[in-house]
Amino acid sequence: MWDFAQCDPTRCSGKKLERAGALNVLAVKTPFKGVVLTPTATQVVSAEDTEVMRQYGAAVVDCSWKELDKVPWKQMKMGAPRLLPFMVAANPVNYGRPSKLCCAEALAAAMDVCGFVKEAEQVLDHFKWGRSFFAV
Repeated sequence: MWDFAQCDPTRCSGKKLERAGALNVLAVKTPFKGVVLTPTATQVVSAEDTEVMRQYGAAVVDCSWKELDKVPWKQMKMGAPRLLPFMVAANPVNYGRPSKLCCAEALAAAMDVCGFVKEAEQVLDHFKWGRSFFAV
């Protein structure tokens, strides 16, 4: 995860996953060859990304949509930048809102799309509300 500290760290799902040892924070200039969930992507994550995810993993850009201009996009080396297909949030902050997923939901959604269902569930198991994401 690239973390740009644009949200409350006590409520941030990405930070919670980091504290649990479920993901690592990348330095801005650290290249990542896997699937990267980012609002600047032009292609939607799909089953065609399965091999890239299997080989290199998945990452997320943790930033606020309101502060995209403050993110150093050109310094970031992303292997397969992707958007998510239409999804509805289950997190307590944005429950029921389309396309307002937190980092954990975004990672789990991409994993699920690529067939890594068990891994997606493991990501969301860190949250009380996590399993409800698959029901929404």
